[in-house]
Amino acid sequence: MTIPDSWDHTYDVVVIGSGGAGFATALGAIDEGLSVLLVEGSARWGGSTAMSGGGMWLPNNPLMRRAGLRDSREEALTYLEATVGVTGRATSRERKEAFVDAVDDFVTTAEKHGLVFARATDYPDYYPELPGGKIGRSLEVEPLNSRIAGAWWKTGNAPAAMPVKTDDVWLLGRAWSTLGGFARGARLVLRVLGGLVRGHRLAGIGAGLATAFLRAVVIDGRAPLWLGSPLEELIVDDDGRVAGVRITRDGRPVTVAATRGVMLAAGGFDHNTEWRRRFHGIDGAPSGNPGNLGGTIELAEKAGAAVELMDDAWWGASVAAAPGHVPAFIVGERSLPYSIIVDARGDRFANESESYVDLGHHMLEHDKDGAYWMIADARHARRYLRTFALDPRNNRAMREAGILAKAPTLDELAGRIGVEPDRLRATVERFNGFARCGVDGDFGRGNSAYDRYYGDPTVRPNPCLGPLEKSPFTAFKVVIGDLGTKGGVLTDPDGRALREDGTVIDGLYAAGNNSASVMGRTYPGPGSTIGPAVVFGLRAARHMARG
Repeated sequence: MTIPDSWDHTYDVVVIGSGGAGFATALGAIDEGLSVLLVEGSARWGGSTAMSGGGMWLPNNPLMRRAGLRDSREEALTYLEATVGVTGRATSRERKEAFVDAVDDFVTTAEKHGLVFARATDYPDYYPELPGGKIGRSLEVEPLNSRIAGAWWKTGNAPAAMPVKTDDVWLLGRAWSTLGGFARGARLVLRVLGGLVRGHRLAGIGAGLATAFLRAVVIDGRAPLWLGSPLEELIVDDDGRVAGVRITRDGRPVTVAATRGVMLAAGGFDHNTEWRRRFHGIDGAPSGNPGNLGGTIELAEKAGAAVELMDDAWWGASVAAAPGHVPAFIVGERSLPYSIIVDARGDRFANESESYVDLGHHMLEHDKDGAYWMIADARHARRYLRTFALDPRNNRAMREAGILAKAPTLDELAGRIGVEPDRLRATVERFNGFARCGVDGDFGRGNSAYDRYYGDPTVRPNPCLGPLEKSPFTAFKVVIGDLGTKGGVLTDPDGRALREDGTVIDGLYAAGNNSASVMGRTYPGPGSTIGPAVVFGLRAARHMARG
């Protein structure tokens, strides 16, 4: 499209997408005194951020220093090199340094504009034993009254408002099996009641983070947010600079000039089945925003942008979706005792407690098209809160769809899920021996502090291992799930889109899952999606202000 003779609207910055990356970019623009417009293609704001756990992995952050905890730029970079390494241009040393060096700016700027953060004090990095690994680098917002969103709340992507914090989750999983879990559950109840008494609708985790951003950017910052306004085209001038955008709003084409830059922050392509088959070889079982279809990545490519990591995602294991339901991404439940995950032959194939990205990669490598099952004995259901099995209607639908099976013996259970009974029984007997001695001789489950974070400390000698002995036994079908895709626009340390030859596309920026991740093919710690998304979003806004 040629440059229009006159634009319908003009802003310094145009942000496409309203998740963490988009909001952080807009917040930076506001902080710099720039005018900014947020454009959301779907009818709901908040993106995958509003649906997430809301954590941000931010090493060497100000809250750690205020608490007197030791971390440093050097340790953070050492850890990133040990975990991420260099798997392409997106994971260059320069981009890692840019991420670590801009953490302070993001935190202090967000606090300046009213966001209140808390540390997930007990949550370890996902490889804490590696050089530079730590515990407690992740930040989240303190639960806040979501009523501050006013009428905006009804159009948010958050599934519900709950005053949950990250460190609540691992304890709530064992709310009726340990004193610590019970105490945390009671504390959460009191937090809910306290909010209700004050007339508040408290929201934490992803819902709280998205709401805090909305207040800072849209309500207090007065930045307009247009919903249901999909991006149709990037408008490029004769010099190759992205000068603005054409969107569809209220069924009509609208052109918007961006004098400082356009930020693409509209997520990845996790719900684009055609792309999933092309780049990943599977249909996908995503847990992110249904609006993540990859359209903005395609438009960036048309404008000359290079892409990277298109074959990867923020993988994990999910309980398969019954008809009319969605997959349930499982994290803590995998580490709790009295359970294992097996393949279609009835064999274990990985450490069930490892980071979800690692488990997802192992599932892909082991049998991309095969069935997987989470097998548990009666204690797993009786002692622990299993988020994927709380809804009786969903449980009934899973049973009818063959996703959930229950039997009084392992042999009968094996028959119901199509596994050779002798083989499943041998797998369980071998695992039970490991559980009794406390050492998983096959895959090292429970060896890492990350594994043990979600375990049950009352189970000894290993909090992640418990023998499968008590009837009835259950099996849940597990599929290769994800929290979003990792591939997207290749960017420089300031979030500027790059061509294949490394030159910059003036006026075009990308962050979050719209961009190729600085975390490469791994997941260093809790919040490694949103952490870089908000940091690079803010860095991009700073660069736009300088330009």
